[in-house]
Amino acid sequence: MVEEASRQSPLSDYIVNVPDYPKTGIIFKDITPLLADAKALKRSIVGLAERLNSQGIDRVAGIEARGFILGAAVAAEIEVGFIPLRKPGKSPREVHSIRYQLEYGFDELQVHKDLIEGDMKIAIIDDVLATGGTAVAAIDLIEKAGALVKGFGCLLELEFLNGRKAIASKYPGVPVEALVKQ
Repeated sequence: MVEEASRQSPLSDYIVNVPDYPKTGIIFKDITPLLADAKALKRSIVGLAERLNSQGIDRVAGIEARGFILGAAVAAEIEVGFIPLRKPGKSPREVHSIRYQLEYGFDELQVHKDLIEGDMKIAIIDDVLATGGTAVAAIDLIEKAGALVKGFGCLLELEFLNGRKAIASKYPGVPVEALVKQ
């Protein structure tokens, strides 16, 4: 088993840099090659599940859209339910909502009110942690709904954008887990 594990490519090998997307000067981190490779995808799901399962969580929440892919799979691996954190206008029932500022404007996240109970312990999953704005908003939303965030996990952390520091400055007790750091 150790010999087999040593031959596996690092997960970072499956992340493709796309220069000047969505605009000039930005390097987009494309995780779709990782999602398309069954073994890399499985390693990602198991890796996130192992890191977050020790937090005693009741549910996994995933941030739209790629956080849905990873979050639902991690929830299944841990054997807990999944809660989608959606963009506005996608949820047909009563929601908790939070509006937050991005580098280039505003965005909003919503969650169905009936999916979260006050005593729940929730881990949040997204694909990439960049500046931390969306991650902090997701934590704000879960806490607004009355639950406790026990961890934030992602496939890729862009360390130079200081998202981990943004989370720690507002939520120092929330551990951040990243499988790949660049």
